[in-house]
Amino acid sequence: MDRRTFLTAAGTGAAALSLGAVAVPSAGAAQLSQPAQGSGTPLLMRWFRDTYRSIEAMTTDFGLATDKIDVSGSGAPVQSRQTSPTNIGCGLWSTVAAAGLGVISDNTMERRLEHTVRAVEKLERHHGFWLNWYDAHDGSVLTQWPGTGDPVRPFLSSVDNAWLVTGLRIAADAAPALRPRVARILATADWSYYYTPYDPADPVAGPGQLRGGFWTDTEEPTGHHYGALNTEPRMASYLGIADGSLPSDHYWHMLRTMLPEHEQEQHPGGGYVAMDGVRVWQGHYTHRGRKIVPTWGGSMFEALMVPLFVPEPEWSPRSWGLTHARYVRSQIEHGMKEAEYGYWGFSPANIPEGGYQEYGVDAIGMQVDGYASNTDRTYTKDGAPLPPASAFTNGVVTPHASFLALPYAPDESVDNLRALDRDFGAYHDGYGFRDSVNVGTGRVSDYMLALDQGMIAAALAQAIRPGLLQRPFRTGGFQSKVRPLLAKERFSI
Repeated sequence: MDRRTFLTAAGTGAAALSLGAVAVPSAGAAQLSQPAQGSGTPLLMRWFRDTYRSIEAMTTDFGLATDKIDVSGSGAPVQSRQTSPTNIGCGLWSTVAAAGLGVISDNTMERRLEHTVRAVEKLERHHGFWLNWYDAHDGSVLTQWPGTGDPVRPFLSSVDNAWLVTGLRIAADAAPALRPRVARILATADWSYYYTPYDPADPVAGPGQLRGGFWTDTEEPTGHHYGALNTEPRMASYLGIADGSLPSDHYWHMLRTMLPEHEQEQHPGGGYVAMDGVRVWQGHYTHRGRKIVPTWGGSMFEALMVPLFVPEPEWSPRSWGLTHARYVRSQIEHGMKEAEYGYWGFSPANIPEGGYQEYGVDAIGMQVDGYASNTDRTYTKDGAPLPPASAFTNGVVTPHASFLALPYAPDESVDNLRALDRDFGAYHDGYGFRDSVNVGTGRVSDYMLALDQGMIAAALAQAIRPGLLQRPFRTGGFQSKVRPLLAKERFSI
């Protein structure tokens, strides 16, 4: 869900989101592989170096990565005022990746991580978690939105906090001197705060799922839970299951699709199965003849941000691994065959002309009229003819989506990125790919977003040196509690 419009849209689709299913480790715990020696490595390294320079340009003297930078001017990039827990986490793991790939020294990494951790220690927290928006330049809580003066209510987001915790765990793994400090920081981050226990008598009110978050001024929760399994909030679920603050059966109470009697993008196939005593609807959608587990909106990062860190395809090759690969294929074919853009890769990003929008492939998301692949929001409808390619005006392709697809379609991903640079000048020599491209008009975004650059940095690290950022998520509770769940998973695909 778009974190910029989330607070005003939280009530939309709440019933659909909240439907329940009917029924810090040692650095030596895992060895890193050596850098890949494939022919694409020099190009990927160039892309990584420039992407990390954009992270450096986003990072304030206070030590936090800002939400975005404006690279439209001839001088230094202009930093935004605001930052979020997700942005801070992106800065942490990008710095670890930069050291692991030899772009910065270990001493530089440790100094930068310590600077950020010191800033994080100063941030106001509630219930062990961080608020959604801070001033990146001094760490104060934002009460007014920069540039507009609109009021900002203090909010604790479960998904955004998951990405900061992810970054902190990676930092602690890479820099042993930081481990005691990170352990103290995370000691009070109890994921049960967001959890509504499962109630078999009323699975809508008690779905066994995580709330989207809480407003701290009133302690009021959002009207929805994060019910869809194949979305980026599952990182919070994995973290909570791994550390024991969430029960393992929480995993089975999330939705592969919505139940067949409920309104959604496509009437699902599948059937009920019993998993660890929970009656689970193992639903699937079919897109272009392929069975997949949909995301909520149909975007790339919902499906493929989490496996940058948790090795889902390895631990669940016939379920998670299969649906991830098919999801990428659906994104490619939508861009190349259905909409005939000539390019592909759709995920929430900056609108090239200004603003922010969720982009995706509507047909592979549960939300009715979910995330369209174009600014003009051309939707598909289950059972109706596909709109003609001419209907998909102002299509917006987001480079980070291609980087997320690298493990599943490496050649096509690189070719797509090269084409975006060749045909539109989407690549900024020095800072990497700009955030988005309107492939209809040729307009390229003036911005780079910390979230999207952070995903690119993590995806490139995984492609060049597999496992570099995954070590904290292969041991401890991830190994003993999360991995067995993924091994048991049997999607109906």
